Amino acid sequence: MSSTLQTRVTTAVLFAGVVIGGIYAHQYTYLALLGLIGSMCLLEFLDLVLNKAQGANRIRKVFGIVLGLSLFGLAICSVMCPREGNLLYKYLLGGWIPLLFLILLFELFNVSPHPFQNFAWLVAGIFYCIVPFSLLVLVSVKSNTYLPNIVMGLLVLVWVNDSFAYLGGSRIGKTPLFPRISPKKTWEGSVCGVIGTLLFAFGLSYLFLELSAINWMVLGLITVVFGSLGDLVESMLKRSLKIKDSGNLLPGHGGMLDRFDAFLFLLPFACGYLMWVM
Repeated sequence: MSSTLQTRVTTAVLFAGVVIGGIYAHQYTYLALLGLIGSMCLLEFLDLVLNKAQGANRIRKVFGIVLGLSLFGLAICSVMCPREGNLLYKYLLGGWIPLLFLILLFELFNVSPHPFQNFAWLVAGIFYCIVPFSLLVLVSVKSNTYLPNIVMGLLVLVWVNDSFAYLGGSRIGKTPLFPRISPKKTWEGSVCGVIGTLLFAFGLSYLFLELSAINWMVLGLITVVFGSLGDLVESMLKRSLKIKDSGNLLPGHGGMLDRFDAFLFLLPFACGYLMWVM
């Protein structure tokens, strides 16, 4: 085994162990894990899009983390306090949105050539990195009931789709899927990802009984469509910034956004479906 491959495998095993352990240890470790991953993704995103030469960007990043974790905290409060059914909306309208507009006041008094661009990047980062995890909280924690298998099942489907698409593309891939954004992805690899993910989704219905086979299959379809698109969206971001990886936190794998791009993008669609069927 080459040293590069060994590094990738070691990182993947350790990272998967931390994620799986955090999910199944307790609902509090799960919530802490989601908050940590979301914050790291947001910081990584802001590092990419904001000009590092501007000292004011440190303040913008602090604003971003405070706003992101506040929104994530509101999602936690809404599921941990079921008697307060309108808690999320009341504090979202009465507290979080006014706090968001404070960023515009900062831009007003700070001399910056692109104030609304900075504001737009900050808001985009919160919606891209924090909102999906907040939605996941709403479907995985129900009052005093925590559903770790739902979260684990979605992660398994993402990993399976990525793995089968990579293996299929490297062995038989010939037809580019989206050459303008990601030249290495192929239609053959995508088809392998679809087949492998749907098979695993059907198998999950016998292992994770919280959902029926039909629902797991639908989630499998959501994964192969929107997870794959999420990978392309992050590739579009990196290509527009002329970079190869979003970061170097995970040796051999790049940054946090590189690992969670598909998961982040599919979550709004998967969680929207789960809110209807659960």
